[in-house]
Amino acid sequence: MALSQDILAELAEIAPGSPLAQARLTREAATRHAQGSYETLFSQQDADFALDERFAVAAKVAKWHNADALAAHYAGFGLADPTSVRLTPALTFARLLTFSPVQATPGAINALNLAGWSKEGIVTLAQLIAFVSFQSRLIVGLRLLNDKPVPASDAPVVAGLWHTVPLTKNGKAAPVEFTQLELGWEPWLAPKPLAEFTPDEQAILAKFGHTDSDYFRLLGRNLPVLEQRTLTDKGIFYTSGGLSRAERELAAAVTSKINGCIYCASVHARKASQLSKDNAAVERLLAVEPGQSLSSGQSPRWQAGIDFAAALSVIPPAVTPGHLAELERQGLDTLAQLDLVQSAAFFAWANRLMLTLGEPSLPCMHSGSRYGSLL
Repeated sequence: MALSQDILAELAEIAPGSPLAQARLTREAATRHAQGSYETLFSQQDADFALDERFAVAAKVAKWHNADALAAHYAGFGLADPTSVRLTPALTFARLLTFSPVQATPGAINALNLAGWSKEGIVTLAQLIAFVSFQSRLIVGLRLLNDKPVPASDAPVVAGLWHTVPLTKNGKAAPVEFTQLELGWEPWLAPKPLAEFTPDEQAILAKFGHTDSDYFRLLGRNLPVLEQRTLTDKGIFYTSGGLSRAERELAAAVTSKINGCIYCASVHARKASQLSKDNAAVERLLAVEPGQSLSSGQSPRWQAGIDFAAALSVIPPAVTPGHLAELERQGLDTLAQLDLVQSAAFFAWANRLMLTLGEPSLPCMHSGSRYGSLL
């Protein structure tokens, strides 16, 4: 078998020249680099994570998302033995990232170390699991926009649990509630030292502003995948027209509430608040307790967007034609709908990396509010 030339169009059955195909052309960078991420992840030849192992993990993650056609696509390449000493802990890690990434601890990474996984292999494994989580949701969302059937799901569409332990692994103060504060992030796996990147690799990191970030130098252990992922991110969030930037950031915050990612929510809720000039509405979203609906008390347009993003973000996705009809009632055209799908789906990827490769910490502060004020 060969990798698909456009895996998303193929599995979402998007006809050339259709309104959805035109919208994807308008979002050319996101379309091209989502495909580029797929091609990079499933063509690299290295000893840290063999291709037959990658296809085995990808097929399983897609199956857990009820993405049967995607699972069959990956299984068609031939699979490694899932009971091998290496793949057994990898599939355990994959199940954790898929269903409950907020429950990850450093112990999950230690189990992979004990099974012989290198730092580079662990980063690629995490990227692959998180990417297929993104890809599965894109296919569901695109099929819905394309008026194609999508799998039914009885997953409750409610806010998830989040970390409430007040200290990080290294003893720093940790956030125990959602916030718009600027947080730190501590890796559980050593980032790659900047000096170990080649000059060309350092230039790639610098181009995206990643040089001084532990998170991105950790993901830089597989720099080609990081580069494609970053370009996908920019193509989704930093493009003109379609859904407003504030609503794209809102979708990211919604997905982060579903997955319990306090760090991602802090960044994107803050951006949504700044861009929308509606801090009260954003704070209302962040204050939602586990098990509760995320859209209560919001404006009709934000309610429709929140409900759609939340339904796309649960496992397996539970978005329906009814969610789409409500977006249309609120005036979202095909391009805006595509922006919402891609914004929410991308944070199925981002949250799973942030939650399973490290943890957030609070900034330095002094007395004042519950978390104090930034110095």
